Amino acid sequence: MQKDRILNLLHLHFIVFIWGFTAILGKLITIDSLPLVWIRMGLATVFISMYIYFAKFSLKVSKKTFFWLLGGGIVVALHWVTFFLAIKVSTVSVALAMMSTGAFFTALMEPFWYGRKVIGYEIVFGLLVVAGLYLIFKVETQYVFGMGIALISAFLAAVFSLINGKLVQNHRPSIISFYELGVGVIFLSIILILKGDWNMSLVTLPNMDWVYLLILAIVCTAYAFIASVKIMRVLTPYTVMLTTNLEPVYGILLAWFIFGSEEKMKPMFYVGALIILTTVIANGILKQRENIKKRVPKI
Repeated sequence: MQKDRILNLLHLHFIVFIWGFTAILGKLITIDSLPLVWIRMGLATVFISMYIYFAKFSLKVSKKTFFWLLGGGIVVALHWVTFFLAIKVSTVSVALAMMSTGAFFTALMEPFWYGRKVIGYEIVFGLLVVAGLYLIFKVETQYVFGMGIALISAFLAAVFSLINGKLVQNHRPSIISFYELGVGVIFLSIILILKGDWNMSLVTLPNMDWVYLLILAIVCTAYAFIASVKIMRVLTPYTVMLTTNLEPVYGILLAWFIFGSEEKMKPMFYVGALIILTTVIANGILKQRENIKKRVPKI
């Protein structure tokens, strides 16, 4: 049992490493963020639909659930478009540092979403995240636009996680993803048509772009998603959450290694990023302790 847990933990770190590599691929792919996400979601939908077909899962959902899936699909499409746009107009490091605020946005919205009271330390952590953001904005002024786009993406990621938090209670994650990715493809197709960009140039890409897009869709999306769900059967949500927070760390280290001086930021950038990441992890630790206390029966 212990050996199985260790193997799953190592597998989880590999998956988080893959998620960190997503940002690298976004930088390497030469096309704009909108067609990039359209192709990614289209390919991922195909691969997940194949998984559902062979697993013989039913695609039947209620009308109410479908509307939630519709909203989730639009939100995740916008989240990915803004995420890759932020990478292209700034750097991988800047985008990932801003994306780590997603857990902070989630913590802010949870009380309203689930109808609970705001906890005192959440306000303190919120102020610390703002302080971390202030340091980053102050020293990396040339990337202000990219930072703003990345913060919008982080907010959308938080909304998406709250929507899926409700859906996953009663539906298979693969079914949720199939519908949300499919809706995202249709939504982005409409935008491309309205922009007048619906033509053969969408799929007439350099060979290396197709290689990167296939890796993005198969490895970083379809595989990582299915594998992460299986891992959650063995590891606790707390372990998964803490490990997932290492995604920006892996991504930034990969960016240093691949892009070199282009990804080198000023020292205060890393101080600000560390403040944000530490705050997110501390919030997760305190949340876990609260959950344990709630489960312990009173004598």
